[in-house]
Amino acid sequence: MKTTVQARLDEETAAALDRLARQLGMTRSEVIRESLKSMARMHTPGEPLKLIGAGKYDSGIGDLSTNKKHMEGFGMTNAQLRELAKRKGAHDAHPARQQRNRRSA
Repeated sequence: MKTTVQARLDEETAAALDRLARQLGMTRSEVIRESLKSMARMHTPGEPLKLIGAGKYDSGIGDLSTNKKHMEGFGMTNAQLRELAKRKGAHDAHPARQQRNRRSA
């Protein structure tokens, strides 16, 4: 059984629909049907989405995500980090790298 659906499209969306229909060699109705099927597949409940690479890298720092001291220097340029290191009297001003360097020594 077929169902007819009417939709109001703004000019930009209508132009995009026409462009897709021409590019794909499909009718406007076919483009809309395929688009709906694609969206339905993407939003079907089921297996939760997986984060690619989550948990893949181990810094070896147990409190990296919870300790704010590891954010010191984040977003600074190399010149700013060197200046911070001078003020602290350390070779490497980034706290996470300092901790890693101490472990490997």
